[in-house]
Amino acid sequence: MTAIAILILAAGSASRMRGRDKLLEEIDGTPLLARICGAALGTGQDTYVTLPAAPHPRAQLLSRACPAATALFVPDAQEGMAASIRSGIAGLTKSYETVMILPADMPELTQADLAQVAGSAMALPDRILRATGTATGAATGPITGAQERFGHPVVFPRRYFAALGQLSGDQGARAVLKAAQDQGETIHPVPLPEAHALTDLDTPEAWTAWRRARTTFKSD
Repeated sequence: MTAIAILILAAGSASRMRGRDKLLEEIDGTPLLARICGAALGTGQDTYVTLPAAPHPRAQLLSRACPAATALFVPDAQEGMAASIRSGIAGLTKSYETVMILPADMPELTQADLAQVAGSAMALPDRILRATGTATGAATGPITGAQERFGHPVVFPRRYFAALGQLSGDQGARAVLKAAQDQGETIHPVPLPEAHALTDLDTPEAWTAWRRARTTFKSD
């Protein structure tokens, strides 16, 4: 059995970007989708990317910039994140112990971050793991400590693949996480630097603010 698959969710409509595609926004000259896909492949793990039904500019970018990744087209992507997860789980071409799921719109995740999560998953292949960050304002999910908050990626062992493959709506894997916790499952945190696990950018204003802060930090 192959240890881990990385599943990047990139089939959303980015409707809050008002005509711009957040996954094609450039960071240091590289589109975000190519950046996160390259980071995933750099860990040495098999990488899958869900995409809107072809043809689509994201698919063209992926084939050009990240050809080693497996593209999975989601015909019902308009349903929401669950459709991407369902297609992703169904499209895995090997038998994996775990799957690492992450949205593609997280510009601060690095290859080192994903490698750290993958390493933790290999050490705890039968556990749910979830990356955490310490910054405020961009976090999602419950507080796990004095400052840490749960974010992404999230790693699920194989025994949850069936449940992931039956999700519906736009809530992602929250229902699976909640059901697991209700049954006594412990979610193991994987601390990542600063807000790497928490920062996602969904609006033009968020991109502008993030770029401004990033430029200020670099100039300090």
